[in-house]
Amino acid sequence: MRLSTDQFIFWQHGVCKLNGTIVFTWGLMLVMAAGSRLITRRLSTDLKRSPWQNLLEIVVAGMELQIAGAGLKHPEKYIGFLGTLFLFVALAALCTVIPGYEPPTGSLSTTAALALSVFVAVPLFGIEEQGLGGYLATYARPTIIMLPFNLISELSRTLALAIRLFGNMMSGAMIMAILLTITPFIFPILMTLLGLLTGMVQAYIFSILAAVYIAAATRAGKPKPAPATAPAKLSAG
Repeated sequence: MRLSTDQFIFWQHGVCKLNGTIVFTWGLMLVMAAGSRLITRRLSTDLKRSPWQNLLEIVVAGMELQIAGAGLKHPEKYIGFLGTLFLFVALAALCTVIPGYEPPTGSLSTTAALALSVFVAVPLFGIEEQGLGGYLATYARPTIIMLPFNLISELSRTLALAIRLFGNMMSGAMIMAILLTITPFIFPILMTLLGLLTGMVQAYIFSILAAVYIAAATRAGKPKPAPATAPAKLSAG
């Protein structure tokens, strides 16, 4: 039984390997790119729209609502990154119904890459919103003593993102493989449905955590606007 798609070798020449993680990851990326092209090629701005466009707008509006709920004021600015994260993890779980397919999110290398993308995106969005000096100053708040702890938290939450997603996705794949060996009929079907639900939940959690981290980086240290004072009334005489 393979514990990871890294052990699924399609081609190897010396130290060069083409494993399942690479193949399935790039396959998902191609499907997402082709699907986005097909879905958005005939968008209309008129009142008469196709059912597919209505469904697409509902999905996008729902994503923006969730991003705004995480504390980001302009969700349309972040939906490209956060929406892609969600769709990749969700699609990786949904495709488990395809025979021979194994989700690349069951590999630590894939989840580490996703976590590193969040690790890079957080300071980029923070610097864009506050400037380089303003963002770096947040590491020394409220006092300079917090600098090492804030740096450690950046690394630890990135590691936690990778391990959490990897553990949940790999455990589901292992349970499926064990049940297929013991009871190859009813239970695997039920576990497949449970695995699909788990994958969607993990996609939601991963993207929401990324949104929360970005929200913390973009709003930290921003001075609150001074309350407006009412103009003084001139007394007669």
